[in-house]
Amino acid sequence: MDRPYQNPPTADTQPLRLDQALQLLALSGVPDPRGEPGSPVWMQQLIDALVDLSSRDALTGLANRRAFQLALEREIDRVARSGEPALMLVADIDHFKRVNDCFGHAAGDQVIRAVAAVLTDSVRPMDLVARVGGEEFAIILPNCPHSFGETVAERIRQQVEQTQVDIGNGRALAVSISMGGAFAPQWVRSTPALWLERADLQLYAAKAAGRNRVLLEPTADSFVSHDEKRLLFDSTSFQDFL
Repeated sequence: MDRPYQNPPTADTQPLRLDQALQLLALSGVPDPRGEPGSPVWMQQLIDALVDLSSRDALTGLANRRAFQLALEREIDRVARSGEPALMLVADIDHFKRVNDCFGHAAGDQVIRAVAAVLTDSVRPMDLVARVGGEEFAIILPNCPHSFGETVAERIRQQVEQTQVDIGNGRALAVSISMGGAFAPQWVRSTPALWLERADLQLYAAKAAGRNRVLLEPTADSFVSHDEKRLLFDSTSFQDFL
């Protein structure tokens, strides 16, 4: 069968498998690029679609872990330069294993998609919602003051709690999430791992306290860990004061 979009190989290049790229887009429900196949405009649309696809979670359409990590690094840099507050929330679907065990993985997928939709609908367009694990999600909320953080997180939790997930055959499941949150230290260049670890600690505490609840770091001001202080003061004359 002819491959109309496959360029012939040259001495130092391999042929472009554009047919496979188009098939991947089709399987993902992405429309073909517009315009004349092989033209610069058509190729740019194809590249843009593939880049977007590589940053999306296939099940939910949310940002995937790779895109989340990149966004996290950008937000840390922005907070360090601007001093504006930023909140990270991490969420985990409660008792998700029971859903898979009792109703099957198809029902589990429905629950994940439903929670993803609620999370997306509950935040601002500027916020990033990502699926970072099986039943785990993370949200980056730029320019979110401390005074609003708990209200925002609690509203999201309540929206999920009020959702009934249709799993077929006339059955609907009630679901809930546990959430933990941490603010980025303002004017401090942290790391994605340290910020995520602080939010995760609050998530673990929320689960240990009974699930279906939100816990943010208790201090009104952003907590700066020892490691973050070290990042700030390494190679400076202030290091002796740590």
